[in-house]
Amino acid sequence: MRTNNGVLAVVSGPSGAGKGTVVSALINSCGSCFLSVSATTRPPREGEIPGKHYNFVSRDEFEDMIKKGELLEYAEYAGNYYGTPRRDIDLLLSEGKDVILEIDMQGGTMVREKRADAVLIFLTPPLIGDIEKRLRGRNTESEDSIKKRLETARRELSGAGSYDYIVINDSVDMAVEDIRCILRAERCSASRNPLAL
Repeated sequence: MRTNNGVLAVVSGPSGAGKGTVVSALINSCGSCFLSVSATTRPPREGEIPGKHYNFVSRDEFEDMIKKGELLEYAEYAGNYYGTPRRDIDLLLSEGKDVILEIDMQGGTMVREKRADAVLIFLTPPLIGDIEKRLRGRNTESEDSIKKRLETARRELSGAGSYDYIVINDSVDMAVEDIRCILRAERCSASRNPLAL
């Protein structure tokens, strides 16, 4: 008896690892993969589409979601809440679709506590120096911000072993293929395909 449920995968990694690029390429190349849309209390930025980039809600609505246990994970950053609603994920998984959560390690830990079946994937460039090059190449960060992000990156890299898989983003195409292979392997795992005895 084969389960028809999709795979819930968390993709985390330090700033500059290329998570957004890899996840976007994965979603665009995989018909059964969907990116979870987070809820947030921050106002939309120019060009952001509600329901596509984020579900924009009031602080009261978000805190009500917390009280009702409707979030798989959440955090507060710079005075705004960010979180992953359970309902949309459960619906997609029940339809056999794979759901990708691009979240930080704190969120990944929260997901693992609530969903033992979640697959945690840590994405990293080959060398810590690559993270610094990518951050500096963006030309969007101050020197102080870059230093803080590098400190956070070192801390995250030291915790990568708590994840199920580590994918090295040496090439976007190869990283995407590695994640696709992980999802295929997970669909074939014994825990997802119980034998009828």
